[in-house]
Amino acid sequence: MIKTGVVHGRFQVMHLKHMEYILAAKMRCDKLYIGLTNPDSMHTKDSINDINRSEPSANPLTYFERYEIIRGAMAEFNVPESQYDILPFPINYPEYISQYVPRDAVHFLGIYDAWDEEKYKILQNLGFETEILWKRSEAEKGVTSSWIRSCIATGEEWEHLVPKSVYRYLTENELDKRIGWLEQMRIDEKRIIVPQTEEADEEVLEGTAFAEGVTGQREEIDID
Repeated sequence: MIKTGVVHGRFQVMHLKHMEYILAAKMRCDKLYIGLTNPDSMHTKDSINDINRSEPSANPLTYFERYEIIRGAMAEFNVPESQYDILPFPINYPEYISQYVPRDAVHFLGIYDAWDEEKYKILQNLGFETEILWKRSEAEKGVTSSWIRSCIATGEEWEHLVPKSVYRYLTENELDKRIGWLEQMRIDEKRIIVPQTEEADEEVLEGTAFAEGVTGQREEIDID
């Protein structure tokens, strides 16, 4: 059993796959530190491997709200408060990471994509001991926070994707409304006009993409 471990993530929104990651790491150490990336707007920026991570829609919850959510989820899964702590983890400003975490801790990661590989290299370059819990394909990722935010915005069911305590905290504090509003803004901003005829001029109508097809009828186009 390792004495001290560290996991990290944005947890925007915290879901059951996050808990799988956290609990897998906790099983390997006596004390687990849970690092919150993008802790505030000053320590948030994009990466070439995760170009939307600084968008408002991708960061709807504050540091404090995520702190409270994680505490509730850990209690739900019966992890004693004495066995974990929560702290900032500015992964996009790695020069500051060592100011927040124990130097002798083991950093646990799950690898799914290029952004996870980038974070692994950042921690290795800083001289931290690392342990990869699993390497899986993106198709095996399952639930994602972006999917949940989209479900909230579009009115789809999402309660089954998160711990019960998370759903309760978000809905009781009406944070689901903020999440849905920001995500809907992102969706609306991505709707643009794309002409489908050679001489058609670009036309914007109420933020929705329209193009005139060969049939002469107007077709709505949603570009992701």
